[in-house]
Amino acid sequence: AELARTLGVDAGDRVPLTDVRAAVLGLRRAKGMVLDPADHDTWSAGSFFTNPILDADAFEELAARAAARLGPDAGRPPSWVEPDDRVKTSAAWLIERAGFNKGHPGPGGRVALSHKHTLALTNRGDARTADLVGLAREIRGGVRETFGVTLVPEPVFLGHGM
Repeated sequence: AELARTLGVDAGDRVPLTDVRAAVLGLRRAKGMVLDPADHDTWSAGSFFTNPILDADAFEELAARAAARLGPDAGRPPSWVEPDDRVKTSAAWLIERAGFNKGHPGPGGRVALSHKHTLALTNRGDARTADLVGLAREIRGGVRETFGVTLVPEPVFLGHGM
């Protein structure tokens, strides 16, 4: 839907490949997902946490917890019903509402959430794996404490646990 809006067409319409490529690169660049050696917000592994998929009851518990924590004007968490009736929700929404804003620094300041995209954990110059994992644990713990949902990392860890 976002790509179709950017191209000014309806979803499913055919457009020239060069237009699609330019639009995708523009959207990804705006989120810090196209490598730029001068932009530390692009020094990431992409989106770090997957969007949680919950059973319907767990999603309703999340919605109730969010309303109690954030107030009724905050709205319900974003949701998309899966073919098996489970509900996908937004990891970025959970992260932001748990108090982790764009640019949130990790331990020691060597890693941070991207200033463009709260799902990207970024290397600010000389980070080590332990720095990144420390920030990921802080975010996962904050979301679990706030909403009762445990975020799952998208990257596969080799020789290092979360």
